[in-house]
Amino acid sequence: MRSDTLIISALSIVGAGVLGGWMFMNSAAQAQSTPMEDGPGPNLVIEVGGETEGTIVIDLRPDLAPNHVERFTTLANDGAYDNVVFHRVIDGFMAQTGDVQFGKTGGDTRRAGMGGSELPDVKAEFSDADFQRGIVGVARSQNPDSANSQFFIMFAPAPHLNGQYTVVGHVVEGMDVVDSIKKGDGPNGAVSDPDFMKSVTVVE
Repeated sequence: MRSDTLIISALSIVGAGVLGGWMFMNSAAQAQSTPMEDGPGPNLVIEVGGETEGTIVIDLRPDLAPNHVERFTTLANDGAYDNVVFHRVIDGFMAQTGDVQFGKTGGDTRRAGMGGSELPDVKAEFSDADFQRGIVGVARSQNPDSANSQFFIMFAPAPHLNGQYTVVGHVVEGMDVVDSIKKGDGPNGAVSDPDFMKSVTVVE
């Protein structure tokens, strides 16, 4: 699995000019956004550490992506997401994390974004849910059925992702924490000394 293709393909499709548009939309979205409603769950509770500290609560959507929800809750319950870095963070676009293979703090994270869990990849569960600010999507390679453990949280709307990536949930608490996650450098958003998920738990 090569989930970092998410960022590379997104930038190549829309071009550098739209990246500036994402940054503009991000500022507008932060000023005008209202919290999304907390549904029946389950919820994924992420304690963030590093330069940014705080709690992010994600309402998972088994009605949209039951197999991906099952995968994420399994990994969280196993402790696999604990101490995994936000390895790719593009200001005005999204923050990506979840590489349980190469993304652990305290180790060599230079390959973060290239790995996944030991479990099989999950087939795409595309839906008509729009990629709005606060939406949580599932990272994948160019193969639609290559998702595994990585996910990303949107800073701002990205309509070009609609129907192209699986929506697995949305943030219901802690978007201020999401906004504060340490940003990466350059167009690919690679982060030096990144923030990380200290712990990830499931609340039914």
